[in-house]
Amino acid sequence: MTLAFRPDVASDHLRVDLTEWAGVYVVGDVHGCADALDRLLSVLEVTEDDLVLFVGDLIRKGPDSGRVVRRLRNADNMYSVRGNNEQKVLRGEKTVPSLDEDDLAWLRSLPVAISWDGGLIVHGGVDPRKPLDEHTVDDLQNARSLSPDGGYNRPFWYERYARVPRIFFGHTVLGEPVETQWAVGLDTGCVYGGSLSAYDLRRKRFHDVPARRSGRSRSDSKIVSTRTIFE
Repeated sequence: MTLAFRPDVASDHLRVDLTEWAGVYVVGDVHGCADALDRLLSVLEVTEDDLVLFVGDLIRKGPDSGRVVRRLRNADNMYSVRGNNEQKVLRGEKTVPSLDEDDLAWLRSLPVAISWDGGLIVHGGVDPRKPLDEHTVDDLQNARSLSPDGGYNRPFWYERYARVPRIFFGHTVLGEPVETQWAVGLDTGCVYGGSLSAYDLRRKRFHDVPARRSGRSRSDSKIVSTRTIFE
């Protein structure tokens, strides 16, 4: 299946062939939590024959963004989309002292979409009310609520999305991972004291490791309980 994107998105799109890899994992928002990432990759028993894909927001808020970036930069089997926090740093709106110029150049090179037959990774999500090829980079990085009030007000985009491709996403902080036929949400708030989650595409199951720190404070209203969103 060939996905159609706007020209600005198409130029930042990475296509991967899953048949070239033994295992395939999609990892949620790391936010500089390098220790949790190391533990998760150990739990997954990742080897150089496995592909590890990330939903973006590798950096900011956590203790060691530089170490996270260099872990991925030095790996031939790890790829990430560019999240809204990477975008904020590249625009100069935020700074991360542990990142050097080479790290920033690498962040700038990241795609905003990674796809394979039947699957798509973007950081935020999509608006199910319009075609994929009408979405801007900003849309894909920041989609969350379909409510006129935005933010963390329901409905969320993934509650209304029901079509191919299946979308893997982060950005919206969840109490537990979201899994529907059409969407998989993986930001389980590691940097806020939650967990770092991954989805095993081969075995169709989640893995996670708990944060080993209390994390940054966050209002309960901005952590979505997946036990109630589909009521």
